[in-house]
This record gives sequence, structure tokens and C-alpha cells, in this order.
Amino acid sequence: MDPISERLRQRHPQRIDLSLGRMRALCAALGDPQNELPPVVHVAGTNGKGSTVAFLRAIAEAAGLRVHVYSSPHLVRFNERIRLAGQLIDDATLNAILDRVEAAMGDGAEATVFESTTAAALLAMSEAPADLAIIEVGLGGVLDATNVIERPLLSLITPVDLDHREFLGDTLTAVAGEKAGILKAGAPGLVARQPEEAMAVIERAAAAVQAPLTVMGVDFDAWAERGGMAWQDQQRFLDLPAPALAGPHQIDNAALAVAAALELDLPAAAIAKGLQTVRWPARMQRLTAGPYGEAARAADAELWLDGGHNPHAARALAEALAERQAKAPRPVALIVGMLANKDAGGFFEALSASGATVFTVPFEGAAAEPEALASVARGHGLGATPCASVDEAMERALRLGAGRVVICGSLYLAGEVLGASRETWPD
Repeated sequence: MDPISERLRQRHPQRIDLSLGRMRALCAALGDPQNELPPVVHVAGTNGKGSTVAFLRAIAEAAGLRVHVYSSPHLVRFNERIRLAGQLIDDATLNAILDRVEAAMGDGAEATVFESTTAAALLAMSEAPADLAIIEVGLGGVLDATNVIERPLLSLITPVDLDHREFLGDTLTAVAGEKAGILKAGAPGLVARQPEEAMAVIERAAAAVQAPLTVMGVDFDAWAERGGMAWQDQQRFLDLPAPALAGPHQIDNAALAVAAALELDLPAAAIAKGLQTVRWPARMQRLTAGPYGEAARAADAELWLDGGHNPHAARALAEALAERQAKAPRPVALIVGMLANKDAGGFFEALSASGATVFTVPFEGAAAEPEALASVARGHGLGATPCASVDEAMERALRLGAGRVVICGSLYLAGEVLGASRETWPD
């Protein structure tokens, strides 16, 4: 565990408690930094939030803007969550900001880790000059700690699906209602393609607060074309390069970011450059460095890393794999680790047609037991073998002749793999 994460673990309750009372009081004690930010783009959704944020950041920086970003979770170092004017926050600055946050709590206050770090991010961003702040929701929307932001410039909602059911509900309508809580009066809302029942909830929420909506598939759309990406609304057609992030689903994530960039009046040249230069680890990321990447190369195999951890993300992974298999068929192996509270059945069901061989692994924290996870995979027609570690799973997969290996199922597992692979977060 990195030093900042350890500090937070020791000093703050390790729980999820969706409410805004503590957060509002903490912000007030800090001088309400959420009201002193540069123009804010607030991003909620079940899947695609991080990729959409990464696309928009890359586009804005290509246009010459200084951009703050707050995102979660981190993969290797806590500092990944806070980017000030394009640079990851350094340890000294972050520790000093956390000291001020803790001092503002007063005696007996018990802000959660996410509340404390969100307050720290808002405070740091309010004191560093920038042209734009992109802030990703942690969980849900209505009662998420980031929802102290009352006057965003834009609100973005990426695809909504079932996840975190114990906090957000068991239906798409319930989850959509939570995500739509970031919509604010007068602030345009840009919405990704949604299931019909989710879209109906979002539309009602927007009408209730008088937030104008722009919806993918209705007001704008995008598709892959001639090796690139076409984007169109009622006024414009953009012939753009293919997004640098792998997988067909990234067309939709990029499209939402493009819609936001156009709302911000960013030029087409910056949009094109941003799509080409974007980087976002653990989202169908090709690994070539470190022990795992080197072992794959030695076996003439591809190694990919994906942190998707719910059925919707697994469907995106299945599409990305199918696209690659159609171009260059190779035996596929999935090395899967998941949190015990995730929908493993839905995850493996989405991948059941892939023909992959599955190896299940543990990781630090509340991970599902590999044997239990393998049993779920077998129940969906996939051959599955429990392993004691990623090292063992890699050795088995390559020995059996896998030519395309994907480590997937959890961002926590992805973080461990990136750490072991000596991969660094993009500057």
C-alpha cells in the first residue's frame, strides 16, 4: 500500500456512507472550495466514466487548456486521483492539503475516506490556476461526495447499468435516478446511449431541474468508418481519427467527450489530436513491460489488461475480443479476479461465447475465492481453473498455448498487475 493510502486507511472510517451532510459541513469549514473552481464538467455513470474523462482531458489539453481532474479509484498510487493543471499532485502538496482537511473536521468528526479525499481534491483545485476542472463521481450521483458542486458548466452521464446494487438499487430505473442526481438547473446535460427505461428516468430528472439534454443516438451519434471515427450532429459532421483506446465501446465514450468538447467550443484539430494522444491505463491496455509482458512476448502472445468488473463492462470486453479475433484468431485465455460482491455470473455470461479458457486468481482485499469464481465460470460453459496467483495463471495459460491473454475482472487486480509490471501512470 502506498504511503498516502496507508495514511487515509489509518485516519478515516473504511466505509461507504452515501450522504452529503458531513461533506457540506467539511466544505464549509474549508471555505467552500467547490465554489472557487474553474468551470466544472461533472461526470457520472456506471461504465465509461474514466475513459470519457481521459478523452475530454486529452482534447482540452490539446487545445492548450490547463485541466484539473479528479477521478477514482487509483491503480498504483493514490496521487493518480488528483491532477492539478495537467500534473499529478505530489506527495508534499497532498499531505499538506490532507492536514488542512483533517484540521477542519474538528474533534469527533468522522468523514469517510472518499469524503476526505474529495474535499482535499476540491481544496487543491481551488488554489491552483486552471481553465477547466473535470470531476468524476465516485458512486451514484445524488449523494456522492462530489455532488456538493452546485453550478457545473456541463453534466455528463455515461452508460448506466447495474452495479453497486447494495447502494444504488436493483433496477436500472433506480440506478439511473441516482446518476441523474448530478443534473443541475441551467447546466447542459450530455447523455450517452442508454437503455430505454434508464433514459426515461434521466429525462424526467432533467425536466424537474430544467437542465437541457443532448442525447447520443438522438441529437448526435458516432460510428467507426474507414479506420477512423465519424461524429455527427444536426449542424456538423466530423471525420476523426480512431480513438487510441482499444475496443468498439470506446467509440461511444469518445463521442460523448467530443460532444462535451464542442459545447466548450474546442477546435476540431484539438479533438482529433486528443483522440490520438489519450491514455487511460487498465482499459484494454496492451502490456509489454515487466515480467508478465516479457513472458507473453517470449511466448509470442498478446497480453491485455482490463479493469471492467460488471456485466456491462464484460460485454464491452467481449466485443473488443471478438473484434480482435475476427482480424487475427488466436487461442484466448482470461485471467480473472473479482471482488466477492460483484455479479460474477453476469460477468461470465457476457463472455460465455468467447471460447476463452479461464484462470481465476485472488488479489489483496475482499476478492472472491478463486475456486468459487471458477465454479461460476464453469456454470456458464467456460473451462476454468483456480490458481494461487497471477504468476501461476500466466504460466498455465502460456503453457497451454494461449496467444491472447486478458487479465480482467477488477481495477484492484489491475492495479496489482500494473505495480508488478513496473508500469507508470501517464504524465
